[in-house]
Amino acid sequence: MSSRLDEIDRKILRELQADGRITNVELARRVGISAPPCLRRVRALEEDGYIRGYRALLDEKLLGYEVTAFAMVNLASQAEADLAAFMKYIGNEPLVRESWMLSGETDFLLKCVASDLKAFQSLVDRLTAAPNVRNVKTSLTLRNAKDEPIVPM
Repeated sequence: MSSRLDEIDRKILRELQADGRITNVELARRVGISAPPCLRRVRALEEDGYIRGYRALLDEKLLGYEVTAFAMVNLASQAEADLAAFMKYIGNEPLVRESWMLSGETDFLLKCVASDLKAFQSLVDRLTAAPNVRNVKTSLTLRNAKDEPIVPM
């Protein structure tokens, strides 16, 4: 964590992670400062990149995405151009929700959602046929044991 952040900044970040819809007045009250400097601090944290954005966390199951699975992708080549092409390819695939380039045996770990197993199999077929893909291994999730989409403060 940056030494530039003081305790008030850290409190602001904690509060905003817990509730991104909090009003500036309530945020200021919770962190112990008045509203105008609180707003200045939030804007500075945004401009400095500590706060990347705000979003609602949706329930994928209620929205019809019953399957969450991981795909482990191995590429035939790890040349920079091939890595960039694959990242661009999966960037355009809406069922891929997260993509992590890894060291070790697997080149990419993809977190995927799908409406059902047939839709997930279709995604796997597309991934397997993608340029430079050597193989794809998959694992279906059974349950989520922890979901903390925040940074520990």
